[in-house]
Amino acid sequence: MTDTAPLRESTSSSFPIRVADLPNRSGIRFRLAPDSKSRANIAQQLEVVKLRKLTFIGSLRPDGFHDWVLEGTLGATAVQDCVVTGAPVTTRIDEPVLRRYLRQMPEIEGIEVAIPDDDSIEPLPPVIDLSAVMAEALALSLPDYPRVEGAVFDASASGLTEGEPERRNPFAALAALKDQQD
Repeated sequence: MTDTAPLRESTSSSFPIRVADLPNRSGIRFRLAPDSKSRANIAQQLEVVKLRKLTFIGSLRPDGFHDWVLEGTLGATAVQDCVVTGAPVTTRIDEPVLRRYLRQMPEIEGIEVAIPDDDSIEPLPPVIDLSAVMAEALALSLPDYPRVEGAVFDASASGLTEGEPERRNPFAALAALKDQQD
């Protein structure tokens, strides 16, 4: 991809690119930087307190005659609630993003399907929504259980007593009834 490829920019929460409209030789460069309202909508969808910054910069270039490769960098500053204390946790994300859109997906043989080693391949859609790719990459990059530094889960505060299993076996009551009948 050369720097002479056209640059498309957007600040909204939707950035669809029709594959049929892409230049076949050069592809495009893109820059998606959602405005504050769009970031608030994305934060709400991902159940994040706030997205202070969010950018997705990259290129969409041809790969052979029919396939396309999206390479980019996701940059974000997200604020989430700590799972232990509820205090705000700020996370900085700088993540590479790679998607290979194939017109002809590899054939699956046999009944058993193995998970492919290359998780970047997807079927080529008529429209590639860069904002959807950005939101998916962000969702995968956010910590599942954000914690402030030094936060430790206190089992006694949760109502559990020491030695008590976190979850009761649902079949324990049936086993007790059976023992009573014997």
